[in-house]
Amino acid sequence: MRRFIERHPLWSLFIIVVIFVFLWLVFATWPPGFEAIFGKKKVFLNAVLNGITLGGLYFLVASGFTLIFGLMRNVNLAHGSLYLFGGYMGFKTVAWTGSWLFSFVVAFVAAALLGIILQYLVFRRMEGQDLRQTLVTIGISIVLADLMLWIFGGDFYQIQTPDWLVGPAQMPFVTAIKSSGEAVYMTYPIVRLAIFAASVVIGLAMWLVLNRSKIGMIIRAGVDDKDMLSSMGVPIQLVFLLVFAFGAGLAGMAGVVGGTFQSISPGEDTRFLLASLVVVIVGGMGSIPGAALGALLIGLAEQLGSVYAPTYAVVLTFLIMVVVLAIRPQGLLAR
Repeated sequence: MRRFIERHPLWSLFIIVVIFVFLWLVFATWPPGFEAIFGKKKVFLNAVLNGITLGGLYFLVASGFTLIFGLMRNVNLAHGSLYLFGGYMGFKTVAWTGSWLFSFVVAFVAAALLGIILQYLVFRRMEGQDLRQTLVTIGISIVLADLMLWIFGGDFYQIQTPDWLVGPAQMPFVTAIKSSGEAVYMTYPIVRLAIFAASVVIGLAMWLVLNRSKIGMIIRAGVDDKDMLSSMGVPIQLVFLLVFAFGAGLAGMAGVVGGTFQSISPGEDTRFLLASLVVVIVGGMGSIPGAALGALLIGLAEQLGSVYAPTYAVVLTFLIMVVVLAIRPQGLLAR
């Protein structure tokens, strides 16, 4: 951080000002004239919290993608299909068993098994052949999308929220002041807050494993020099297979999350694949903190854009990507 401030003082000042303004918008009570221009503070806070929780969902999908694409150099453009497949499996599990938590286990295992098949039959035979991997996985994603459309139909599915997560929670944000002087506080769905907290825990655990454990050292060493690591007796292909399965399983779990506070339907695979690509490009390939930052920026841009500039909401996310590519092509937090 200190080196960044020394090298880019103007950018540092700009970031500090933006953070200060954002905190004022969140915690301060808006004057009537300000609300007349920008609307009610409650709408703004809803958009911010929706963007943060959507960023948590994007992170769950993109973190698996950055492991497979950014760290292992496997171009898996069928990653969105793993998300949609996990969502469908989660919906069926909740419908059959009534257990929301168990649906995460089933979705993780089902997507991980599909990932193992992809890694063993496709990527192991095409190592270092990026173009072939791209074309083959595009074809696989189309086939999987048609198979899921055939099996599950074209309906929208909503995964039922468990009773213990139903209802709002009071947030420490004042949205208005009554005529009596009493403060009105923001309320927000508990399930979204719980899912965001889970995504933060998963992100911290992944960063610790990759950067502070022996298995993380083996993974990073295998990416840099696979032949040398294999000569030391490490079963590198098994390690890569398990990492690929874990990344695919995360996408499947994210499908349950998306189906809980959004919906599962045909076309969601393409949407979340594009979102994962943008997040990884913005944050930096192979960087877990970069995936978190990129997911947060893209989630906030989508939600704030849909409220204040609905016509240009989609363009705004790609504008962020273009700016990052122009200023820092390797990503904001890439190595």
